[in-house]
Amino acid sequence: MHRLFLIALSSACVLMASAENWWGFAVGEGHNQPYKDFRTYNMRVEDSNNQLSPLLVSDEGRYIWTDTAVTFSFKNGQPQFTDSPTHRFTDSPLKTLRSAYLAAMRQHFPPSGLMPDSLFFVRPQYNTWIELMYNQNQADILRYAHAIIDNGLPAGVLMIDDNWQRYYGNFDFKAERFPDPKAMMDELHQMGFKVMVWVCPFVSADSPEGRQLAERGYLLKDKNGDTAILRWWNGASACYDLTNPDALAAFVATLHDAQKRYGIDGFKFDAGDNNCYASTQLQSAATTVDHTESYARLGLAFLVNEFRACWKMGNQPLVQRLGDKDYSWDAVASLIPQMCTAGLLGYTFACPDMIGGGQWTSFLNIAEDQFDQALIVRSAQIHALMPMMQFSVAPWRILSKENMEIVKQAALLHTQFAPYIFACAQESARNGEPIVRNMEYQFPHQGLADCKDQFMLGERYLVAPMTTPGTQRVVRLPKGTWRDDMGKKYKGGKSYTIQVPLSRLPYFEKIK
Repeated sequence: MHRLFLIALSSACVLMASAENWWGFAVGEGHNQPYKDFRTYNMRVEDSNNQLSPLLVSDEGRYIWTDTAVTFSFKNGQPQFTDSPTHRFTDSPLKTLRSAYLAAMRQHFPPSGLMPDSLFFVRPQYNTWIELMYNQNQADILRYAHAIIDNGLPAGVLMIDDNWQRYYGNFDFKAERFPDPKAMMDELHQMGFKVMVWVCPFVSADSPEGRQLAERGYLLKDKNGDTAILRWWNGASACYDLTNPDALAAFVATLHDAQKRYGIDGFKFDAGDNNCYASTQLQSAATTVDHTESYARLGLAFLVNEFRACWKMGNQPLVQRLGDKDYSWDAVASLIPQMCTAGLLGYTFACPDMIGGGQWTSFLNIAEDQFDQALIVRSAQIHALMPMMQFSVAPWRILSKENMEIVKQAALLHTQFAPYIFACAQESARNGEPIVRNMEYQFPHQGLADCKDQFMLGERYLVAPMTTPGTQRVVRLPKGTWRDDMGKKYKGGKSYTIQVPLSRLPYFEKIK
């Protein structure tokens, strides 16, 4: 039984046990968790390019839920707040990270019983962004799709990224780049793909759609009552006011119409970040994160969806991708702790960005023979036993024949594990527990709170990929008996140094 406390703090610290560890608030800061000393962070105007939730959970069975976005920091492992939010603070007699999460989840974001399309979990995904960037076009998209199949990778969800549409707010394909988009969709479907297209809540203000939406009151207004112009990475645009139910319904209807006309299966919902809504003073009484949450609710109308920014909405049937990572080993090392934090905030149907990174500027001016091939391979191996894996940069273009074969085997391993992964997703939809689990979550108080390079896939498999250059690592096995990917048995409660050639992805099954 949890004890519930309501407390209001002003410029204060929540005093806890000195050895207590805390996770939460920001998925994009997962690599900095459990928090020790952490800078002042304002959740109203920053999101680390990823999902937020007003939740902290500790390995002493406590959680703090703040309802609203707050400004927080950590000093010596203690959470501090510089504003005066009302906190729901609970204390569990079980004193574990899992008990804290379960109490928070059941109270604030209980399982919906629903999940996204099954194809997300059982086959790899492919995104055209890194290969085409802003030059999305029919010929190259089909060429990319055929190369996927020709290189022995299984068809899955294919995402057509930004700059396919005539302009923002319009949902017609650019005729000069897509001479027959319906035929393109039909061909992709025949190859076995489901197709998503990139969308955002922004609207070109001086377009016919922009004027019509403004007349209907469906666009955000600035403090003077005029159509608000928000700054974002592609410039300045008007924006749907999705806190208005009529505007949300109109946007859903527009997207459904595009689906029918072209045969689109779903949408990659980009943007929605709180900092975009903070870029100008709005007339709306809604907060920045209220707008982020309203945008995420749009995805509930589509079984095939993806989000990168979110607020609350835990345990909803929404695919959540980690924010775009640069092409670096530091980025590779951040994938596991950020995915674990996503699970602790209820964003369990998640994908660890794109293999090798989704930050397009990292791929500019790099010759094909200058790519660190091991980084791409290890990134693919991390993805392989996650709930989802997503390609963007074409591995067949930048890898040797031998390394391309290793990456293909990682993709096939994902399909081999698909029944188990899908069963984990179904169980998560029913009980709200994470698919990717922090080691401390699954094995409390065994000294694993700081373990950031291993994770549990459900309750059965411990996955220990390489997250740094090299071919050797230490694996920390919890108590019990374990069997590795090569059939060797280990006694748990100990650490082992293992050899990890580039072709190996170490994982361990708990057998006792």
